[in-house]
Formats: sequence, C-alpha cells, structure tokens
Amino acid sequence: MGKRIGLEASLAVSEAVKMARADAVAAYPITPQTHIVEELSQMVADGDLDADFMVVESEHTAMSACCGASAVGARTFTATGGPGLALMHEMLYIASGLRLPIVMAIVNRAYSSPISIWGDHSDVMAQRDAGWIQFFAETGQEVFDLTIQAFKIAEDKRVLLPAAVNLDGFTLSHVIEPFDMPDQEEIDAFLPAYEPQVILDPDKPVTMGAVGFPEIYTEIKKQQNEALLGAYEVILEVWEGFEKAFGRAYHPVESYRTDDAEILISIAGSTACTARVAVDNMRDQGKKVGLVRTRLWRPYPFEETRAAVKGAKAVAVMDRCLSFGGPGGPICSELRSALYPLPEKPVVNSYIVGLGGRDITLQDFYTVVEDAERVLSEGPPDEYQYKMIGVRE
Repeated sequence: MGKRIGLEASLAVSEAVKMARADAVAAYPITPQTHIVEELSQMVADGDLDADFMVVESEHTAMSACCGASAVGARTFTATGGPGLALMHEMLYIASGLRLPIVMAIVNRAYSSPISIWGDHSDVMAQRDAGWIQFFAETGQEVFDLTIQAFKIAEDKRVLLPAAVNLDGFTLSHVIEPFDMPDQEEIDAFLPAYEPQVILDPDKPVTMGAVGFPEIYTEIKKQQNEALLGAYEVILEVWEGFEKAFGRAYHPVESYRTDDAEILISIAGSTACTARVAVDNMRDQGKKVGLVRTRLWRPYPFEETRAAVKGAKAVAVMDRCLSFGGPGGPICSELRSALYPLPEKPVVNSYIVGLGGRDITLQDFYTVVEDAERVLSEGPPDEYQYKMIGVRE
C-alpha cells in the first residue's frame, strides 16, 4: 500500500519520473519549471534514479537530446515551459514525426513580450498542432498520475507518440498539496519496462527522419495523424486500467453539477478548483450552473465534449490564452467546432481570463455567468466576439 503525503506539484512530477524508472532525462532550467529537473538531478546524484541526466545548453538541445535518447530505446523525459517551449518548437515536430514516445512536463508560463514569468496557457496553445498527446492537470495528484499514465500511453506500440502533461505555473507547480503516493511495486505492475519497437542500432542499421519528398510527405503526415487519433482509445484503456489499479477515475472531460445546468462554465487546468466553489455558490443562489473541464486536449474529445454540454442553453468558455486576430480563445474555438454538426446546440461565449498570471477570482466566474444570462435574454450576437474579463479601464 502507498502512503498519503504533502508534496509540491512540481516535485510530484519528479517522483513520478523516478517511479516510472526513466532511463534518460534532459534538463535545462527555466522558471517556473526548474524545481522538477533540480529534484531529478538530486535523485540521480543520490543514486535513487538510475538514469542518464543530460545537462544541455538550451531547450532546443534538450528536446534534441530527448529525440536521440528515445531513438536508441530509452524511456525519456524532460520538462520546460513558456519561452523554453517556444525554443523547442522545431524539435517538437521532429519528436512526433519520428514517433518517439517522449514524456514532457510543461509548466505553463506566459509568452513575452512584455516579459512574464507567470502562468497562462499561451505557451502550450502555440504548440497545439505539434502532434503531441496533451493533457491538462488540475491538482498535484493529477500531475503525478498523468505523468505515469503518459509513459504507458506514449510507449504503447499502437501509439508511439510523445505526450505532454500541462500544469499551471506557480498556481499549481509551486503549491504543496496532499496526495496518495503509490508503492514502487504498484507502479511497476502498472507500467512495465519500455520495449521499443524500432531503435537506432549500429548492428542493425535503420534510417529515421530521412527526406520526405512531395510524393510521400502527405501520406506520412496522414499516417501520423491517424496514430494520434487512434491514441484516443488507448488513452481510455489506460485510464480504465489505472482506475482498477489505483481507484482514481480519469475521463477526457470532467463534469461537475451539470445534470440540470442551463449555463456551463468550461475551463482547463488548476483554476477548475476555484470554478467549483463558484458553481456551488451560484447553485446556493438558485442558478442552474455547472462546470465542464477539459483534461484531454489532444486528441480532442469531440464526443465527450458534445455529451458534456448536451441540454445546456449556454456555455461560457474561459481561456487563459488569446488567439490573436481570431474569435477568442483556442478552447472556445475547439468547442464550437465540436458542436457545429449538432442541429440544436447551446450559445458558446468566449472569455479571456488570467493572462500573464493574473488571478482568476470567484467574481470572474460570476461575471461570465451573468454575461451568459444576458446573452440568453437578448439573443446571441450576429458575430462571435470574445470578452476580456477583469480588464482595468
């Protein structure tokens, strides 16, 4: 049996990587991610983790090193956030294109400029289409669990794609929470040793990532996308196995008090904790409000999203990222796309909150629900537009 402990969420990532028995860790420090690789460095130095710890000169090199390590058959991990993820941009596509099951923690941080070390989702949303499996964690427990699950999902021979676990910078990464730490034997039973399918071996030479001429490039990209879409069933399968092993259930979309809800709040990440309190308060006032939280971002859970909002009159989508020049936030755009085929669908409103680490308060949730009520009363606008919440005049 495991034990219940209090631990910073960043260090929960490190513990998960250790218990997953990673073979290689590429490390470059950047706020607010540094605690993860610092702890892993200490684990390797103390002999608690038998892994090659590769100290590199940039995040681009970190992902390059991960690609090399994974290509020779190592269970591979790295972590970054914000500008560091941007510097990895080219290599993210190479990792997914080469079908390398790397796992990465992204401690979400706002992009410059102006310079910000605080958290929002602009970093991961800029990498949305890099071909990675992507999850959003709400709590330290989810951070740990999703990291373990990510290795099992990514390494499945039906998948063989990199996976990223997103945790909000500071508001989750630096928070100490109680969580259940399994025994190593339990993790070993759930996550066996990695068995690579194709590796770089001088004795058995293969070619990886050769030139893709126009005659084959499209077919390769189609195959890669089919693998990402196909990962969906594997994710559900792994989550089902995880629940049987550890008793904690995971779903692509989490719903809270949605059965009779007329207005739903949609959000991703740690702010869902505050959203639940807001929903409870509004329920006490007689408002039929509920919450849907996106946990699986890629591949996008179309069916579960439709089921989660079925019966609602309006959905207030709160994005922590602004899609410049577009209709609002990325999560809102995806949700509207998911609902497009339905003959009857709720009004979907886009709200931008928490940019650059600004606090998302209970009042912010009350504000978006009040605005959704107004839209239902007056009718939807002729053209969808986003609204910035909490902007100072």
